[in-house]
Amino acid sequence: MTFALVDGNNFYVSCERVFQPKLRKLPIIVLSNNDGCAVARSDEAKALGIKMGEPLFKIKDIVQKHNVQVFSSNYELYGDMSHRVVETLSMFSPEIEVYSIDESFLGLDHIPLEHREEYCRKMKNTVFKWTGIPVGIGVGPTKTLSKLANRIAKKWKEFDGVFILPESLEEQDEWLDRIAVEDIWGIGYRTAPKFKQQGIKTAKDVKYAPQDLIKKQFTVVGLRMVQELNGISCLKLEDHHPPQKTIICSRSFGDYVTSFADLSEAIAKHAESASVKLRKQHSVCAAITVFIRTNYFSPKYPQYSNSCTVQFELPTQFTPSLVETAIQGLERIFKDGFHYKKCGIMLHDLCNADAVQQTFFTPEYVVRDASLMQAMDSINQKYGRRTVHSAASGGNNSGKSTWSMRRDKKSPSWTTRWSDIPYLNTDLPIII
Repeated sequence: MTFALVDGNNFYVSCERVFQPKLRKLPIIVLSNNDGCAVARSDEAKALGIKMGEPLFKIKDIVQKHNVQVFSSNYELYGDMSHRVVETLSMFSPEIEVYSIDESFLGLDHIPLEHREEYCRKMKNTVFKWTGIPVGIGVGPTKTLSKLANRIAKKWKEFDGVFILPESLEEQDEWLDRIAVEDIWGIGYRTAPKFKQQGIKTAKDVKYAPQDLIKKQFTVVGLRMVQELNGISCLKLEDHHPPQKTIICSRSFGDYVTSFADLSEAIAKHAESASVKLRKQHSVCAAITVFIRTNYFSPKYPQYSNSCTVQFELPTQFTPSLVETAIQGLERIFKDGFHYKKCGIMLHDLCNADAVQQTFFTPEYVVRDASLMQAMDSINQKYGRRTVHSAASGGNNSGKSTWSMRRDKKSPSWTTRWSDIPYLNTDLPIII
């Protein structure tokens, strides 16, 4: 099979530039939750020496000196723009796997070899024309090789964002010899030193490494990587992801939270969000865990953390039950006098909703609850997230709670909120 990996260039940054053209050619960074670290950088920001994951407070001098544009993460915007890119890509291939918010694998077997570069360039130009997002495309006989081809397409400017790995093994090896081992898909900064200790420094070295050594040192996952680099496809194209075995919703607070009322509101919202994810994968959960903690990195206040797990009598996906039980769990572990920095919930013991064993004593309201949740999800999907929500989880989308995440530099939600949609105001007369 032939794989194409389409990857958005500096995706978060590109999303910000679509609706603010004045930002083009300017250094830009997008921050993580609570405006902590740089998680996306424009090429101009990278050239200034700003590293991925670098805390904002460490680079304030660079930001001020070079007028770096700083944005808080706008997940509503990024998610919607990702959906638009995927919708565009689906017109070019019947086989598509959305790997992440900015990456998708496509099958290209339906396109003859001699036309693939032209086809990929058309795909690249169409995505940019329709969404404003620049992408890079790498093509290879396996997912791993298409990943490396994508890296070449973006790093070597002469390819203008599209690179098709040559069929010749000799030419492939020449390119693999230019790729450092830490740049291979699946090898992180912790694993790379282990490879280098064995004298394996490039992708070509991994390709020809003794399989016994790889299997012994890096298990079956490493062996699969070697086979992928040798053109043996071990990773299939998946048009859907398997259901999650656990669902976690948690977040750090922008400011410290000390009251039970604020903490329970945050817990209720997490339980509400988790229930939506649960229903999307048609699952129910048999248990919920609630956890809270203070800031371990601050010696200013006393430290405390705790968790509580509650079992359900009957597995459920009903939002009110999950919210009520989560707050009951919080009541068991909450202690007054502490400055809490994070809380969250975890749903576990998940199973398919159709696999729950019913009994003669199953309450009639279980069926009614499922219908109610279906109606609520339909309303929220049509009119916007949290149009209908539990009272315990606080205000709507526009309301800012005391426990809300810090996003002081967030751009408008240009595509998902009516009040933020850009409009043109002109004094020109209307000619009828």
